[in-house]
Amino acid sequence: MMRRFLLLFALIVFNATAYAVEPDEILKDPALEVRARSISAELRCLVCQNQSIDDSDAPLARDLRLLVRDRLKAGESDNQIRQYLVERYGEFILLKPRFATDTIILWGAPFFALLISGFFVWRAAQRRGALSRSDVPLTDDEKAQLDRILANRSQNR
Repeated sequence: MMRRFLLLFALIVFNATAYAVEPDEILKDPALEVRARSISAELRCLVCQNQSIDDSDAPLARDLRLLVRDRLKAGESDNQIRQYLVERYGEFILLKPRFATDTIILWGAPFFALLISGFFVWRAAQRRGALSRSDVPLTDDEKAQLDRILANRSQNR
């Protein structure tokens, strides 16, 4: 029973990572095909938005894969193909946006959020520490009450 479950699990996992590239899309030149896969893995499917065009089954992703392959066959470099697609669809098509002045907020926001949250955690720890240790001495009544409590405890043991 457990073996069947593991086999089913393995089939699901390995099937989920299968590429959506159709056999008729694959280039005859293995070196060009490797380049096409590399470029396709970096481009976002504009329909799925959280998958690369290499992983997506959407018709637009297929069109983009074919476009990449056509441009590779035409002799364009990887950067020329990426630049063409960015000019046509914007930076959004890149799964990993470039580090530039117009994307600085995108790259800096996580670090800024981490700094701000760290500051608030530090402040909360400082306040908690300040509340837990009091520099005000006990009054005579408080000392007497504490002595009674401690005396009762020692008698009960």
